[in-house]
Amino acid sequence: MSQGPAGGENGEGVAMHLDGVKKDEDRDDEFDEYSPFYGIEKGLVLQEARCFHDRELDTRRCQQVITKLLYLISQGETFTKTEATEVFFAVTKLFQSKDSALRRMVYLIIKEISPSSDEVIIVTSSLMKDMNSKTDLYRSNAIRVLCRITDGGLLQQIERYLKQAVVDKNAVVASAALASGVQLMHLNSDIVKRWSSEVQEAVQSKQPQVQFHALMLLHQIRQNDRLAVSKLVTQLTRGSIRSPLAQCLLIRYVSQVIAESAAPATGERPFYDFLESCLRHKSEMVIFEAARAIASLNDVTTRELTPAITVLQLFLSSSKPVLRFAAVRTLNKVAMTHPLAVTNCNIDMESLISDSNRSIATLAITTLLKTGNESSVDRLLKQITSFISDIQDEFKIVVVEAIRSMCIKFPQKYRVLMNFLSNILREEGGFDYKKAIVDSILILIREIPDAKESGLAHLCEFIEDCEFTYLSTQILHLLGNEGPLTADPAKYIRYIYNRVILENATVRASAVSALAKFGAACDFMRPRIVTLLTFCLHDNDDEVRDRATLYLSVLGKDDQAEPTAVTAALAPPLSVNMAVLEETLTSYVAAPSETPFNLAAVPREMPRVAAPSAKPGAPSASAAPAAAAAAPTPAAANAAYAAALASIPEFASLGKLFKSSEPIELTEKETEYKVSVIKHVFPEHIVFQYDCENTIEEQVLENVTVVMEPEEEGFQEECTVPLLTMPFGDVGHVFVCMARPDGALLLGKFVNCLKFTAKEVDPSTGEPEEEGFEDEYQLEELEVSSHDYIQKCGVGNFRKVWDEMDEESERVDDYGLGARDSLQDAVEAVMGILGMQPCEGTEAVPPNARSHTMLLSGAFVGGVQVVVRLAFGIDASSQVAMKLAVRAEDAAVSEMVHQIIA
Repeated sequence: MSQGPAGGENGEGVAMHLDGVKKDEDRDDEFDEYSPFYGIEKGLVLQEARCFHDRELDTRRCQQVITKLLYLISQGETFTKTEATEVFFAVTKLFQSKDSALRRMVYLIIKEISPSSDEVIIVTSSLMKDMNSKTDLYRSNAIRVLCRITDGGLLQQIERYLKQAVVDKNAVVASAALASGVQLMHLNSDIVKRWSSEVQEAVQSKQPQVQFHALMLLHQIRQNDRLAVSKLVTQLTRGSIRSPLAQCLLIRYVSQVIAESAAPATGERPFYDFLESCLRHKSEMVIFEAARAIASLNDVTTRELTPAITVLQLFLSSSKPVLRFAAVRTLNKVAMTHPLAVTNCNIDMESLISDSNRSIATLAITTLLKTGNESSVDRLLKQITSFISDIQDEFKIVVVEAIRSMCIKFPQKYRVLMNFLSNILREEGGFDYKKAIVDSILILIREIPDAKESGLAHLCEFIEDCEFTYLSTQILHLLGNEGPLTADPAKYIRYIYNRVILENATVRASAVSALAKFGAACDFMRPRIVTLLTFCLHDNDDEVRDRATLYLSVLGKDDQAEPTAVTAALAPPLSVNMAVLEETLTSYVAAPSETPFNLAAVPREMPRVAAPSAKPGAPSASAAPAAAAAAPTPAAANAAYAAALASIPEFASLGKLFKSSEPIELTEKETEYKVSVIKHVFPEHIVFQYDCENTIEEQVLENVTVVMEPEEEGFQEECTVPLLTMPFGDVGHVFVCMARPDGALLLGKFVNCLKFTAKEVDPSTGEPEEEGFEDEYQLEELEVSSHDYIQKCGVGNFRKVWDEMDEESERVDDYGLGARDSLQDAVEAVMGILGMQPCEGTEAVPPNARSHTMLLSGAFVGGVQVVVRLAFGIDASSQVAMKLAVRAEDAAVSEMVHQIIA
């Protein structure tokens, strides 16, 4: 709908402008690209928009003006509120025209302008009239526009019309209603979920586009119910889908179900037969989607891959470039994990090396590099050299990564491959491309000892003309560490000192450090290094001078010292973990305090999530002084948890840790297994850390997991990190990651069960027996409450922060708290529910007070600051009333605080 008139208008505009353009007869087939919108200015277009007010409308001119307005919007041009309002009211007058092409343009511009809620009512009646029109084109476009610009109140009024449109006989109208439903799922899902029966009927439609949109909407309605999605997939895989687009969509949903279901110990995967049958579909895009889905299966076997590889091999010889590109890209990914399975396609990919499409040729060569043998390396590199300068950096990086893999695979070829990398390193390219090459050379130096000398030489030549500070400092750091260990370390000094003379301050400082490392490790070079560092004392940058002064003081007084002692003096070991120190400092700066920062509170080494003691319940000897000196602050503890969780691959991509709870005991102290849990809240996940301790001396527990069953719907288990072994007296950790779809604030309780394999310990040898038995242990229930999503965060001046908050974000409501013993009891109850930081001592209620005001502040999950003002009152019958006023950086957070109280 959106491309028809605009595209037609563009074509007419091009023809109109080119009538006055003289063609150059000498250019033959060459043609300069020409834009009909060249030189368009917003002010002139807004003046032209006055033609919308003419009594006699010129429909062609109005279409041209709307096209220009749409072009300005698509190019990122912004309209002020006044300008947008004037254009909107002018466009509404065009509804009087009966021209269908102009009417479609009117729909487009109204959607793009997105009028405010008080302006929408101007066009609502016209759009609703069009929605009930006999012209299907008007009906479909009106549905799209209404669903785009209206709020929830109006949607309830037109819901009946939308449900009828979903099952309309006209495919355009039904498709428009279904597509609008997909958009509305993000805004008002409750209304759309009431269309389930109509959407199910539309899934059986014979119209391809209706079936496609209906399937997409039905999956969105059920996506939070894993069982419902599985039933839907099972039902549709029996052959009721006719649309190729819908079939591709179904294949993707099948892949999700397969990924979420456990792989069977024996036999085929669920739905694999369906994917394999799709490889014989008459539509090429369905065949490719099925092949890609099979190739993406977790732990896919060669037998499962074979049918997919066969059809992809046929696509390699297709006359359509898009099929060749799709096939070779998929095979390239498969070659990373199953290179032998792709070997049969090497002959077909050889012919693609000379493909006119350089992207296809690049992927073909990189795939051959992963699957080829040692004898083909020289030939492939020669072919890559012929066109690598003509492709984009994105594909160049793919080539570099393939060459790096091949060099590790065939270390005897490191000279040829290293020379190739050094040659392309000297060519033009962006930062990411250069960084990929440098990283590859660094990996080869580390993995292949014989390649160190040549690799360092190539990098030295590169930094002579390197324009990227990051890469220069990285290479200088490597030279400082590896250069002194080579046979002839003196040859690197010239390259390093050139950086002191020619580069910026950051690179100069790195070069000074590299020189000092040479002086520390090589006694015969130390006098010359001291001389060079002396020249650096006159540098105009403080960092360079300070480093030179420090290194000179160390090298000058340690002429007779051992090299290892000098090296230790130049780079003393830091007892504080840098990642934890950074997190702790960030938290301290985010919440300023009058208490000075205490370095003793920062963990001294890379923390585990919880450090086990030598004996149950007894702190270690080294931990006692530290605990006595300074107990870790909540910020330091949170930083330690963040660093430890980030080191676990399953949780590295969850984002920034928002909050970690205090440990919650799930067992009695005298039981045979002690289990406590800590809740780690992330933007869209909660990680439950179960600290488990075995108190039975005669047993060892293995494969320890915790099965969590939520009593409420919403939470989705993503992964579990089990504890492999739990001997007597040791504390181990089991992690369970629960996803909160779209970051929803889900509350509820979990039933927990500890499962493990118990093995008896032989008292004579102390070793566990080979065979054990499966067992389980029921734990206490665990609750996720509202204050898990709120972090205490104090403010220095509550009134100032309150006034600086946007008044439009304020939400106020009254609540009855029922009978209470005192106002203090009510205040503490509300503080316990919200979990926020009381401000200015307002948490204490004066004795015999009949009213009280409490001020709270905190940070909501996602880092949104929120402040709360509560007014309490108690009557003679001890009934407590409360007025709650909330302001936040996001108005939605204010609403959520009220929902928590309600």
